[in-house]
Amino acid sequence: MTPPPDATANAAPARTGSTSVLWLSTTAFTLMFAVWLMFGILGKPIQKEFGLTEVQLSWVVAAAALNGSLWRLPTGMITDRIGGRKVLTFLLVATAVPAYLVSRVDSYAMLIVLAFLVGFAGNSFSAGIAWNSAWQPRERQGFALGLFGAGNVGASVTKFIGPPIITGTAGATYFGIVDGGWRLVPVVYSVLLLVMAAAIWFGTPSQDMAPGTGQPLREQVKPLRSIRVWRFSLYYVAVFGAYVALAAWLPTYYIDNFDVTLQTAALLTATYIFPASLLRPYGGHLSDRYGARRVMYWTFGAMLLTTGLLMMPNGHIVIAHADGRETEHLAYSLGLVPFAILVFLLGCAMGVGKAAVFKHIPEYFPKNVGAVGGLVGMLGGLGGFFLPPLFAYTKAWSGFPTSTFFVLFVLTLICAVWMHLTVVRMLHDESPQLAHRMESPAGDHPLDESATRDRTVGAEPTDNLPEEARA
Repeated sequence: MTPPPDATANAAPARTGSTSVLWLSTTAFTLMFAVWLMFGILGKPIQKEFGLTEVQLSWVVAAAALNGSLWRLPTGMITDRIGGRKVLTFLLVATAVPAYLVSRVDSYAMLIVLAFLVGFAGNSFSAGIAWNSAWQPRERQGFALGLFGAGNVGASVTKFIGPPIITGTAGATYFGIVDGGWRLVPVVYSVLLLVMAAAIWFGTPSQDMAPGTGQPLREQVKPLRSIRVWRFSLYYVAVFGAYVALAAWLPTYYIDNFDVTLQTAALLTATYIFPASLLRPYGGHLSDRYGARRVMYWTFGAMLLTTGLLMMPNGHIVIAHADGRETEHLAYSLGLVPFAILVFLLGCAMGVGKAAVFKHIPEYFPKNVGAVGGLVGMLGGLGGFFLPPLFAYTKAWSGFPTSTFFVLFVLTLICAVWMHLTVVRMLHDESPQLAHRMESPAGDHPLDESATRDRTVGAEPTDNLPEEARA
């Protein structure tokens, strides 16, 4: 029998399975993130074999990326209702089938269809977030959700295992039906997905936690009317959508602007990807300890500083004097090493910020993590889909390659200003005597967004309730 909706608060026996849920779901998410983005590496040999143009190849990658974001909202809602064990197992098996069929593809149209179906793997994020929110105790939720989200590092898995498999097995055939080369990679992934599905099903408690059981659909989607949910979504576009977009954009940026080889560009990009993924658990720990809002201030401050420096174009100011002379002043040039360091710091900030955003959700919406987390994750993922074209258009319009970081600077500034105005209004309207504080005093009803676990949408207590919580 599924525990009642309030089981997340007091189901002590079920908590004995929280560790297996956390580690197995994180491993599954890492694998599915790798499968979701595998066409980034398989693209070149696929393009060569099928004679695709760059535009045609881009649609293969885009089909997978887009479908990996579109269904995050319903996936999260279903997880709240029936539990993550069933949902993740289904996603693993359902992704294994098209992943294997990619190895048998013989036309461009079929490749597009299968890439789209493989993209379902990206929706595992919503299922894992909702599942872990239900299982983890409140004091560990920030760290746990951060650790799970570190599965984003799966974006680099195919970069490491793909090239050796492709080059080492080219022209070979296995068991008479499996071709080597790039076609072997999706077969390997399909087998791993099935093994992982078995591990999830048999390695986690059969009595799952489903806080949304019995909750009407109308109540599940009710929180989505809150402006706060959409504000969290914009935050996630800045820290996750921008991460995905920049991870795809940086190799070309390094090659075009610093004249490095593709291999060097890939390694330099990895110095951005790894901290932006692996620091997510630490960001959750910081959010647990200091409060999610404070961590978001740190995150946006660091992002504004780094993108502010990165967006400055190389050049100098020329002053034309009255006597006809011209003099140059304030020369500015950012070399490869300083640029890479700033991008590394930007990745650190994003990694911490991704965890802080999701620390808010189970605290404000303990019974609607799937719906709220799904919407936030969906819009964040779609941000990663739309930002690269925006990078390209701003570069074409301005002529400055650094306009990429101008886009990120403006996006971050909007998020920071919106957050700060909300905080100031809340503090002044609700507690003028505490207007100088960022976090609430110990022992008081928390003012921080990361400490309102017992509130439910539509029936929140009015004592010490922030204005934004009633929005």
